[in-house]
Amino acid sequence: MEQKAAKPQGGAFSDGVRLYVWAIVILVIAELIGAISIKAGHGKIVLLPMVWALLLGAALGLSQARLPRFAQIDLPMQHKAAAILQPALLLFVAKLGLLVGGSLPKLVAAGWALVFQEFGHFVGTIILGLPVALMLGIKREAIGATFSVGREPSLAIIGEKYGFDSPEGRGVLAEYLTGTIFGAVFISLFAGFVASLNLFHPHSLAMGAGVGSGSMMAAAAGAIAAQQTPEVAKEVATFAAASNLITTTIGTYFTLFISLPLAVWGYRVMEPVLGRISKRGRANAEAAAVEDAEAAKELKNASTAHTVEMNFGARLFAWVFSGALALVGNSMAFKTPFLDGVPGMLIIIGAVIVGEVLYFVTRRKVPAVCWVSLIAMFLTSPAFPFAPVVEQFTGKINFLALVTPMLTYAGLSVAKDVPAFRRLGWRIVVVSFLANAGTFLGAAIIAEFFHV
Repeated sequence: MEQKAAKPQGGAFSDGVRLYVWAIVILVIAELIGAISIKAGHGKIVLLPMVWALLLGAALGLSQARLPRFAQIDLPMQHKAAAILQPALLLFVAKLGLLVGGSLPKLVAAGWALVFQEFGHFVGTIILGLPVALMLGIKREAIGATFSVGREPSLAIIGEKYGFDSPEGRGVLAEYLTGTIFGAVFISLFAGFVASLNLFHPHSLAMGAGVGSGSMMAAAAGAIAAQQTPEVAKEVATFAAASNLITTTIGTYFTLFISLPLAVWGYRVMEPVLGRISKRGRANAEAAAVEDAEAAKELKNASTAHTVEMNFGARLFAWVFSGALALVGNSMAFKTPFLDGVPGMLIIIGAVIVGEVLYFVTRRKVPAVCWVSLIAMFLTSPAFPFAPVVEQFTGKINFLALVTPMLTYAGLSVAKDVPAFRRLGWRIVVVSFLANAGTFLGAAIIAEFFHV
């Protein structure tokens, strides 16, 4: 079915009343449900409010046809939710930057662990994902699907080198969509389970959480931090933020010059052996290629349709509203009075605004995420004379309180991608999960080696 292009969103609230109302309802319900632990062998799976928020948002979007018109989150609203997700993410990035600035000595003390764990992020995806992808009958699509976790920088690299109509392009698009729909939920459950086994130091797990995706990093760090003491939980957030910042900056060069060539070499070596194990076999390769090409067309349309542009007024409203949601969650989950958190939230929003201004002043050459991180880090660093005051106010807001609103928007936006995703089948889900697990474990193992 042909989709109409969405109009630029000039108004901050006019067309999105239902979206914002549902965001409040979902967040309150998620916080009321709270954290639930499920025993799983020697470990446990922890379902945090942020996971409930994502699942409730997704369920609402998927069931919109069964709801009365006034309660529906239709396709334009789902795309608006996806657009709001980025401003909401910047609030979380600012909070993490504030934690990093005050913990710079601990990060310096981590030394080589923080430096070399980056290799694990971009090699772990291949070690776990590529062999299984080949055994499942996936051909050159396996390169695009397993050389990284398939976030925006990876899309750009593959698009430039191979084009999105290539097998490699279809693979990275499939990984991108799978990660968008399932990534945060999976990495939260997986990271929480690994943390419950007590095999790794919390700092190592935190570094593993910095996979290069804001929502996935937030979900993983939150699941790990929830099983630690308050002081260690703060350190988990700090190391996860530092690792994620490395991954989103110099990590692009790792994917281009290390992991992508490694994936190409691994495919060339392993495909002749593992490709024969697949039931699909070489005789079905052409049929599989046609099938994947059709899915890729839908993926491409799903990735580019309904682009929503938010002007500064819309983004400002999103920051204020998301900040208010975070304060509601903060008061419910961590018993901090709403008004006590307002000064700290104003500082966080201020850091985001300054970062956005610098982003546009520098002609978007440096990502807004980096500017916001640097500004926030400076506010709590020893170089800023009022750092203790800033730390006192912002310390009243738990970083997990900022995750739940973000994943609420992510959940409300998920349904728009499901039709395209259905064409991909279960194989790409398995490969994506293994790639995400590999990037987390690879970095955690390397960090643990250097940490010890």
